Amino acid sequence: MGNVLQLLLAGLATGAIYALAAAGFALLWQTARTINFAQGEFVMLPAFFVLAGTEWLGLPLGLAILLALVLALLVLGLLFKRAIVDPLLPQGVLPVVIATIAVGILLKESVKEFYSAEAQPFPSLVAGGTLHLAGAVLSLQDIAVLLVAGLAILAMQLFLTRTRLGRMMQATAQNPEVALVLGIPTRRMVLYTFLLNAALVTLASILISPVYLAKFDNGETLGLIAFIAAIVGGFNQIRGAIAGGFLVGVVDNFGAAYLSSDYRTGILLLLLIAVILLRPHGLWGRAEERTV
Repeated sequence: MGNVLQLLLAGLATGAIYALAAAGFALLWQTARTINFAQGEFVMLPAFFVLAGTEWLGLPLGLAILLALVLALLVLGLLFKRAIVDPLLPQGVLPVVIATIAVGILLKESVKEFYSAEAQPFPSLVAGGTLHLAGAVLSLQDIAVLLVAGLAILAMQLFLTRTRLGRMMQATAQNPEVALVLGIPTRRMVLYTFLLNAALVTLASILISPVYLAKFDNGETLGLIAFIAAIVGGFNQIRGAIAGGFLVGVVDNFGAAYLSSDYRTGILLLLLIAVILLRPHGLWGRAEERTV
């Protein structure tokens, strides 16, 4: 029982990171019909912004994190939308997808070239240690990750559902033409979505880097698993993508423990295939009808 509880907590903590990245996938798809295959690299990059701030500029950790957030909002939010998405989106989804793959490669190789190809230790926001509960040895790091990511997800959900700005963003995502008729500045709402995604990946980067270290190729696996989580949960529902992130984290952890860590990606791919075959719009997504 203790081992199950330990694996469950670790899976939920990892799943919380996937949920943040998967929510970004769903946000960008709903508002801008954009699939960002550089999302994994978006999660990787802010950690190096923080390290550059602490090591190159001599900033304390708090200010370095704030600097990383500002840079992420500018580069991964504003610049990404204006320089990549806006010019290519009128040509269709495929050019944007190809461009985001190129952006991911560019970010990965740039970090490798200008910072380091070696994994870098990243400062933890909480002291290391364990907590013994019901026969399980629980990591304080996992508990902190789960709490912080959970609070961030709750805050995002409350923002989107309880505030006027959040409801305008949702209206833009559901039907941009009607939202524009109602006087909602849809272009600004889409920009806010890109900025929100940049904030989510920054938080995910800060939470996951103390565990897995900061490395230029971290985004490869993370982006793939977050994409799987978004599809499994429901690509057209933010809540579905978040739930998919937690589910994938738990399945990944239990699969690695009880089956084989060598096939953990294969297990997730089997889950993805099963969901696509049985429920194509995702476990918590909504079916979309298309008229021809």
